[in-house]
Amino acid sequence: SQSLPSGSQSLPSGSQSPSDRLGATALQVPARLMLVEEAEQCLPGHSFETLQVMLEQDHVLHVELHHPEKRIAVNMAFWREMVECFQDVGQDSSCHATVISGAGKCFMAGIDLMGMGSEFMMVEGEDRARKAWNLCRKICEYQETFSVLEKCPKPVIAAVHGACVGAGVDLISACDIRYCAQDAWFQEVDIGLVADVGTLQHLPKIMGSWSLVNELAFTTHKMMAPEVQSSSLVSRVFADKEMLLQRALEAATTIAARSSVAVQGTKVNLLCSWDHPVPKSLRYVATWNMSMLQTEDILKSVQVAMEKKGPEDVPFSKL
Repeated sequence: SQSLPSGSQSLPSGSQSPSDRLGATALQVPARLMLVEEAEQCLPGHSFETLQVMLEQDHVLHVELHHPEKRIAVNMAFWREMVECFQDVGQDSSCHATVISGAGKCFMAGIDLMGMGSEFMMVEGEDRARKAWNLCRKICEYQETFSVLEKCPKPVIAAVHGACVGAGVDLISACDIRYCAQDAWFQEVDIGLVADVGTLQHLPKIMGSWSLVNELAFTTHKMMAPEVQSSSLVSRVFADKEMLLQRALEAATTIAARSSVAVQGTKVNLLCSWDHPVPKSLRYVATWNMSMLQTEDILKSVQVAMEKKGPEDVPFSKL
Protein backbone atom coordinates (compact mmCIF):
# COMPACT_ATOMS: atom_id res chain seq x y z
CA SER A 1 0.00 0.00 0.00
CA GLN A 2 1.05 3.61 -0.57
CA SER A 3 1.92 5.95 2.25
CA LEU A 4 0.24 9.31 2.54
CA PRO A 5 2.10 12.30 1.10
CA SER A 6 3.56 14.66 3.64
CA GLY A 7 2.77 17.83 1.66
CA SER A 8 5.89 19.48 3.02
CA GLN A 9 8.78 17.15 2.37
CA SER A 10 10.79 16.81 -0.83
CA LEU A 11 12.27 13.60 -2.16
CA PRO A 12 15.30 13.65 -4.47
CA SER A 13 14.50 15.04 -7.90
CA GLY A 14 13.21 12.40 -10.25
CA SER A 15 11.64 10.22 -7.52
CA GLN A 16 8.69 12.36 -6.41
CA SER A 17 5.04 11.63 -6.99
CA PRO A 18 2.84 14.63 -7.85
CA SER A 19 1.33 14.79 -4.37
CA ASP A 20 4.80 14.86 -2.79
CA ARG A 21 6.01 17.63 -5.04
CA LEU A 22 4.31 20.52 -3.25
CA GLY A 23 6.77 22.10 -0.88
CA ALA A 24 5.86 24.40 2.00
CA THR A 25 5.19 27.98 0.90
CA ALA A 26 7.58 30.51 2.40
CA LEU A 27 6.07 33.63 3.92
CA GLN A 28 8.59 36.10 2.55
CA VAL A 29 8.36 37.56 -0.96
CA PRO A 30 11.53 37.04 -3.02
CA ALA A 31 13.00 40.31 -4.27
CA ARG A 32 12.90 39.07 -7.88
CA LEU A 33 9.11 38.78 -7.78
CA MET A 34 8.02 41.85 -5.84
CA LEU A 35 4.87 43.01 -7.59
CA VAL A 36 4.77 46.38 -9.36
CA GLU A 37 1.84 48.77 -9.36
CA GLU A 38 1.12 49.09 -13.09
CA ALA A 39 -0.49 46.17 -14.90
CA GLU A 40 1.41 44.63 -17.81
CA GLN A 41 4.70 46.10 -16.58
CA CYS A 42 7.66 43.74 -16.42
CA LEU A 43 8.71 42.96 -12.89
CA PRO A 44 11.92 44.63 -11.75
CA GLY A 45 15.10 42.73 -10.99
CA HIS A 46 14.63 40.08 -13.67
CA SER A 47 17.53 38.90 -15.77
CA PHE A 48 15.75 36.00 -17.44
CA GLU A 49 16.81 35.27 -20.98
CA THR A 50 13.88 33.05 -21.92
CA LEU A 51 11.04 34.29 -19.68
CA GLN A 52 9.23 37.59 -19.30
CA VAL A 53 7.20 37.98 -16.09
CA MET A 54 4.41 40.56 -15.92
CA LEU A 55 1.70 41.57 -13.48
CA GLU A 56 -1.43 41.55 -15.65
CA GLN A 57 -4.16 41.74 -12.98
CA ASP A 58 -4.25 42.04 -9.20
CA HIS A 59 -2.46 38.97 -7.80
CA VAL A 60 -2.12 37.40 -11.28
CA LEU A 61 1.28 36.90 -12.92
CA HIS A 62 1.78 36.27 -16.63
CA VAL A 63 4.91 34.28 -17.47
CA GLU A 64 5.71 34.47 -21.17
CA LEU A 65 8.11 32.07 -22.89
CA HIS A 66 10.22 34.69 -24.56
CA HIS A 67 12.37 33.59 -27.47
CA PRO A 68 10.23 34.52 -30.47
CA GLU A 69 13.03 35.14 -32.97
CA LYS A 70 13.78 31.41 -33.16
CA ARG A 71 10.28 30.21 -32.25
CA ILE A 72 12.06 28.20 -29.55
CA ALA A 73 11.89 28.60 -25.78
CA VAL A 74 13.99 25.64 -24.73
CA ASN A 75 17.65 26.54 -24.78
CA MET A 76 20.05 25.78 -21.96
CA ALA A 77 19.03 28.89 -19.98
CA PHE A 78 15.35 27.92 -20.08
CA TRP A 79 15.80 24.74 -18.04
CA ARG A 80 17.34 26.71 -15.18
CA GLU A 81 15.18 29.82 -15.39
CA MET A 82 11.85 27.98 -15.21
CA VAL A 83 12.89 26.48 -11.88
CA GLU A 84 14.08 29.82 -10.50
CA CYS A 85 10.96 31.63 -11.70
CA PHE A 86 8.33 29.24 -10.37
CA GLN A 87 10.11 28.66 -7.08
CA ASP A 88 9.83 32.41 -6.60
CA VAL A 89 6.19 32.44 -7.74
CA GLY A 90 5.44 29.77 -5.14
CA GLN A 91 6.95 31.93 -2.39
CA ASP A 92 5.33 35.20 -3.48
CA SER A 93 2.39 35.85 -1.16
CA SER A 94 1.13 38.58 -3.51
CA CYS A 95 0.71 36.12 -6.39
CA HIS A 96 -2.39 33.91 -6.27
CA ALA A 97 -2.45 32.47 -9.81
CA THR A 98 -0.25 32.36 -12.91
CA VAL A 99 -0.78 32.20 -16.66
CA ILE A 100 2.01 30.84 -18.87
CA SER A 101 2.01 31.52 -22.62
CA GLY A 102 4.35 31.80 -25.59
CA ALA A 103 5.60 34.95 -27.30
CA GLY A 104 5.64 35.32 -31.06
CA LYS A 105 4.01 32.88 -33.46
CA CYS A 106 3.80 29.81 -31.24
CA PHE A 107 3.86 28.44 -27.71
CA MET A 108 6.96 26.26 -28.02
CA ALA A 109 8.43 24.91 -31.24
CA GLY A 110 11.01 22.56 -29.78
CA ILE A 111 14.41 22.52 -28.13
CA ASP A 112 17.89 23.70 -29.00
CA LEU A 113 19.16 20.38 -30.35
CA MET A 114 22.73 21.59 -30.77
CA GLY A 115 22.98 22.89 -27.21
CA MET A 116 21.24 19.88 -25.69
CA GLY A 117 23.28 17.44 -27.76
CA SER A 118 26.59 18.87 -26.64
CA GLU A 119 25.39 18.89 -23.02
CA PHE A 120 24.66 15.16 -23.02
CA MET A 121 27.67 14.19 -25.11
CA MET A 122 30.01 15.84 -22.60
CA VAL A 123 28.91 13.88 -19.53
CA GLU A 124 31.81 13.43 -17.12
CA GLY A 125 32.87 10.14 -15.57
CA GLU A 126 35.88 7.84 -15.44
CA ASP A 127 33.89 4.81 -16.59
CA ARG A 128 30.45 3.96 -17.97
CA ALA A 129 28.86 3.49 -14.56
CA ARG A 130 29.96 6.92 -13.34
CA LYS A 131 28.91 8.53 -16.60
CA ALA A 132 25.52 6.84 -16.23
CA TRP A 133 25.08 8.19 -12.68
CA ASN A 134 26.04 11.69 -13.79
CA LEU A 135 23.70 11.48 -16.76
CA CYS A 136 20.87 10.38 -14.48
CA ARG A 137 21.47 13.40 -12.24
CA LYS A 138 21.37 15.67 -15.27
CA ILE A 139 18.10 14.17 -16.50
CA CYS A 140 16.57 14.66 -13.05
CA GLU A 141 17.61 18.31 -13.16
CA TYR A 142 15.79 18.72 -16.47
CA GLN A 143 12.71 16.99 -15.04
CA GLU A 144 12.60 19.62 -12.31
CA THR A 145 12.01 22.30 -14.98
CA PHE A 146 8.44 21.08 -15.37
CA SER A 147 7.92 19.38 -12.00
CA VAL A 148 8.32 22.85 -10.47
CA LEU A 149 4.91 23.72 -11.95
CA GLU A 150 3.30 20.99 -9.85
CA LYS A 151 5.31 21.96 -6.79
CA CYS A 152 4.18 25.56 -7.11
CA PRO A 153 1.24 25.92 -4.70
CA LYS A 154 -0.38 28.55 -6.95
CA PRO A 155 -2.57 27.30 -9.83
CA VAL A 156 -0.83 27.53 -13.22
CA ILE A 157 -2.86 28.01 -16.42
CA ALA A 158 -1.26 27.15 -19.76
CA ALA A 159 -2.45 29.25 -22.73
CA VAL A 160 -1.26 27.58 -25.95
CA HIS A 161 -1.28 29.03 -29.46
CA GLY A 162 0.44 27.76 -32.58
CA ALA A 163 2.94 24.93 -32.25
CA CYS A 164 3.35 23.05 -28.97
CA VAL A 165 6.04 20.50 -29.73
CA GLY A 166 8.13 18.11 -27.64
CA ALA A 167 9.05 19.82 -24.40
CA GLY A 168 6.02 22.08 -24.85
CA VAL A 169 3.79 19.05 -24.31
CA ASP A 170 5.82 18.12 -21.23
CA LEU A 171 5.35 21.64 -19.90
CA ILE A 172 1.59 21.92 -20.34
CA SER A 173 1.01 18.42 -18.97
CA ALA A 174 2.38 19.67 -15.63
CA CYS A 175 0.03 22.68 -15.55
CA ASP A 176 -3.24 22.72 -13.61
CA ILE A 177 -5.46 24.11 -16.39
CA ARG A 178 -4.84 24.02 -20.14
CA TYR A 179 -6.48 26.27 -22.75
CA CYS A 180 -5.55 26.68 -26.42
CA ALA A 181 -6.33 28.76 -29.49
CA GLN A 182 -7.94 27.30 -32.60
CA ASP A 183 -4.58 27.38 -34.43
CA ALA A 184 -2.78 25.31 -31.78
CA TRP A 185 -1.30 21.94 -32.62
CA PHE A 186 0.51 19.42 -30.46
CA GLN A 187 3.16 16.83 -31.28
CA GLU A 188 5.91 14.76 -29.77
CA VAL A 189 9.26 14.78 -31.55
CA ASP A 190 11.04 11.87 -33.23
CA ILE A 191 14.73 12.29 -32.43
CA GLY A 192 15.63 8.81 -31.23
CA LEU A 193 14.97 9.09 -27.50
CA VAL A 194 12.34 8.28 -24.89
CA ALA A 195 10.50 11.37 -23.62
CA ASP A 196 11.80 11.70 -20.06
CA VAL A 197 10.57 14.96 -18.53
CA GLY A 198 6.88 14.31 -17.91
CA THR A 199 4.78 13.54 -20.99
CA LEU A 200 4.74 9.75 -20.62
CA GLN A 201 3.90 10.04 -16.93
CA HIS A 202 1.14 12.65 -17.22
CA LEU A 203 -0.72 11.97 -20.46
CA PRO A 204 -2.17 8.54 -19.55
CA LYS A 205 -3.89 10.10 -16.54
CA ILE A 206 -4.89 13.33 -18.27
CA MET A 207 -6.27 11.83 -21.48
CA GLY A 208 -7.67 8.58 -20.11
CA SER A 209 -7.15 6.50 -23.28
CA TRP A 210 -4.04 4.33 -23.21
CA SER A 211 -4.59 3.56 -26.90
CA LEU A 212 -4.49 7.24 -27.87
CA VAL A 213 -1.48 7.97 -25.66
CA ASN A 214 0.36 5.01 -27.17
CA GLU A 215 -0.48 6.23 -30.67
CA LEU A 216 0.85 9.71 -29.92
CA ALA A 217 4.01 8.39 -28.27
CA PHE A 218 4.83 5.72 -30.86
CA THR A 219 3.91 7.61 -34.05
CA THR A 220 4.43 11.28 -33.01
CA HIS A 221 0.98 11.94 -34.48
CA LYS A 222 0.16 15.64 -34.86
CA MET A 223 -2.98 16.63 -32.95
CA MET A 224 -5.01 19.72 -33.84
CA ALA A 225 -7.04 21.76 -31.36
CA PRO A 226 -10.43 19.97 -31.76
CA GLU A 227 -8.86 16.53 -31.25
CA VAL A 228 -6.86 17.78 -28.28
CA GLN A 229 -10.00 19.13 -26.64
CA SER A 230 -11.98 15.94 -27.27
CA SER A 231 -9.16 13.94 -25.65
CA SER A 232 -9.21 16.21 -22.54
CA LEU A 233 -5.65 17.50 -22.91
CA VAL A 234 -7.15 21.00 -23.00
CA SER A 235 -10.46 22.05 -21.47
CA ARG A 236 -11.28 25.03 -23.71
CA VAL A 237 -10.46 26.19 -27.25
CA PHE A 238 -10.70 29.87 -28.28
CA ALA A 239 -10.79 31.58 -31.67
CA ASP A 240 -7.39 33.25 -31.53
CA LYS A 241 -4.46 34.14 -29.29
CA GLU A 242 -6.03 37.41 -28.13
CA MET A 243 -9.21 35.73 -26.93
CA LEU A 244 -7.17 32.87 -25.46
CA LEU A 245 -5.08 35.18 -23.28
CA GLN A 246 -8.13 37.20 -22.27
CA ARG A 247 -9.99 34.11 -21.08
CA ALA A 248 -6.94 32.62 -19.39
CA LEU A 249 -6.35 35.84 -17.45
CA GLU A 250 -10.04 36.01 -16.54
CA ALA A 251 -9.85 32.49 -15.14
CA ALA A 252 -6.69 33.36 -13.21
CA THR A 253 -8.35 36.51 -11.84
CA THR A 254 -11.35 34.47 -10.69
CA ILE A 255 -9.03 32.05 -8.90
CA ALA A 256 -6.99 34.90 -7.41
CA ALA A 257 -10.12 36.36 -5.79
CA ARG A 258 -10.69 33.19 -3.77
CA SER A 259 -9.19 32.28 -0.42
CA SER A 260 -5.54 31.30 -0.85
CA VAL A 261 -5.97 28.82 1.99
CA ALA A 262 -8.76 27.12 0.04
CA VAL A 263 -7.18 27.33 -3.42
CA GLN A 264 -3.72 26.15 -2.43
CA GLY A 265 -5.16 23.42 -0.22
CA THR A 266 -7.36 22.28 -3.08
CA LYS A 267 -4.33 21.95 -5.37
CA VAL A 268 -2.48 19.90 -2.74
CA ASN A 269 -5.42 17.52 -2.37
CA LEU A 270 -6.10 17.21 -6.09
CA LEU A 271 -2.48 16.16 -6.57
CA CYS A 272 -2.85 13.68 -3.72
CA SER A 273 -5.88 12.14 -5.44
CA TRP A 274 -3.86 11.91 -8.68
CA ASP A 275 -1.83 8.92 -7.49
CA HIS A 276 -3.54 7.67 -4.31
CA PRO A 277 -6.71 5.58 -3.91
CA VAL A 278 -9.90 7.26 -2.70
CA PRO A 279 -9.72 6.03 0.93
CA LYS A 280 -6.18 7.36 1.38
CA SER A 281 -7.07 10.64 -0.32
CA LEU A 282 -10.10 11.07 1.94
CA ARG A 283 -7.97 10.41 5.00
CA TYR A 284 -5.42 12.92 3.76
CA VAL A 285 -7.98 15.69 3.25
CA ALA A 286 -9.44 14.98 6.69
CA THR A 287 -5.98 15.38 8.21
CA TRP A 288 -5.45 18.50 6.12
CA ASN A 289 -8.73 20.13 7.12
CA MET A 290 -8.43 19.43 10.83
CA SER A 291 -6.15 22.46 10.83
CA MET A 292 -7.25 24.37 7.71
CA LEU A 293 -10.93 24.50 8.75
CA GLN A 294 -9.79 26.80 11.54
CA THR A 295 -9.07 29.60 9.04
CA GLU A 296 -10.93 32.90 9.38
CA ASP A 297 -11.49 32.82 5.61
CA ILE A 298 -14.59 30.66 6.08
CA LEU A 299 -16.32 33.13 8.39
CA LYS A 300 -15.34 36.05 6.15
CA SER A 301 -16.75 34.25 3.09
CA VAL A 302 -20.03 33.45 4.85
CA GLN A 303 -20.44 37.04 5.99
CA VAL A 304 -19.84 38.38 2.48
CA ALA A 305 -22.28 35.83 1.00
CA MET A 306 -24.95 36.91 3.50
CA GLU A 307 -24.40 40.48 2.32
CA LYS A 308 -24.95 39.23 -1.26
CA LYS A 309 -21.46 40.21 -2.37
CA GLY A 310 -18.91 38.22 -4.37
CA PRO A 311 -15.65 36.47 -3.35
CA GLU A 312 -13.69 39.45 -4.68
CA ASP A 313 -15.16 41.51 -1.81
CA VAL A 314 -13.73 39.27 0.92
CA PRO A 315 -10.70 40.84 2.69
CA PHE A 316 -8.56 37.70 2.69
CA SER A 317 -5.16 37.85 4.37
CA LYS A 318 -2.03 37.00 2.40
CA LEU A 319 -0.65 33.49 2.49
